Amino acid sequence: MPDIKILTESELRRVVSLDAPLIDCIESAFKSLATADVAMPPIMSLHIPEHNGEVDVKTAYVPGVPSFAIKMSPGFFDNPKIGLPSLNGLMVVFSAKTGLVEALFLDNGYLTDIRTAAAGAVAARWLSRQDSKSVGIIGSGLQARLQLKAVTLVRDIEKAVIWGRDSDRALQCAEDCRESMGIDVSTTDNIDDLMSGCDIIVTTTPSPSPLVFAGQLRPGQHITAMGSDAEYKNELAPDVLAVADRYVCDSLAQCLKQGELRSAVAAGRFTEDAEFTELGAVIAGQKSGRRSIRDITICDLTGTGVQDTAIATLAYQRSNLADVGSIFSS
Repeated sequence: MPDIKILTESELRRVVSLDAPLIDCIESAFKSLATADVAMPPIMSLHIPEHNGEVDVKTAYVPGVPSFAIKMSPGFFDNPKIGLPSLNGLMVVFSAKTGLVEALFLDNGYLTDIRTAAAGAVAARWLSRQDSKSVGIIGSGLQARLQLKAVTLVRDIEKAVIWGRDSDRALQCAEDCRESMGIDVSTTDNIDDLMSGCDIIVTTTPSPSPLVFAGQLRPGQHITAMGSDAEYKNELAPDVLAVADRYVCDSLAQCLKQGELRSAVAAGRFTEDAEFTELGAVIAGQKSGRRSIRDITICDLTGTGVQDTAIATLAYQRSNLADVGSIFSS
């Protein structure tokens, strides 16, 4: 039996970070959903309502990729109140040829955090206006910080506005982002103000009720909604999707069950058999994304198993000092 590589969060941080190569890796993973016979089973979700918690299990196999990952990702969203992170978890990497365990990544959710942020960058790259200069972040946790950083890697961002339920946390988030990114970052206690002044909006909360409404939208905006990844979450009001010029999702099957699309269908804005576009098809050139500078675009991200296999394979190969450019390449 071969040795199993065990890497801790600190070790994984040394081999994978939120940067341009990771964004390209995640972009190629999305593209594979449209161009390869990817096996990606439905998410297994466990909801623990009395502790505002959930656990998701995700995986995917991509033909031609030598490994695949199974990820267990708990999210307990009251943890910050007691000084603990809301997300943690681990990944197990298997050989696609033999099924043997190759590695155990005790990442405490780090790989999930940065691959989620990278997906936001991919959405912005393909759907936002190229001249976008301002970003509005709804939420003030770790993912808010990462999403802002990710967007700055694909667009020439000059300023950002952050809204959070806790004004002190929002102020700290803004200060952290100003120091780490060197751009103008302010806060607001009014989502109307954020929506009126930003080209790109990213929603990053576990909110069970809408925070963004159709009347707040303006021509040319792009929204990446990445907080709704469970049946009880909803950041965008159903009318937001109905008035958008272009709605794109990471996985139609997942978004119908767990994303913002689920709420819009439930409200009667769409039917389940309506035609929707997946992000991978836009990347592959099979479907159009933004069609004009005045389009309002939305990307509904629920988090896919193919992202987990992509980043786990990247981390495993880098930890073995292998050539990482040959696995998920554009």
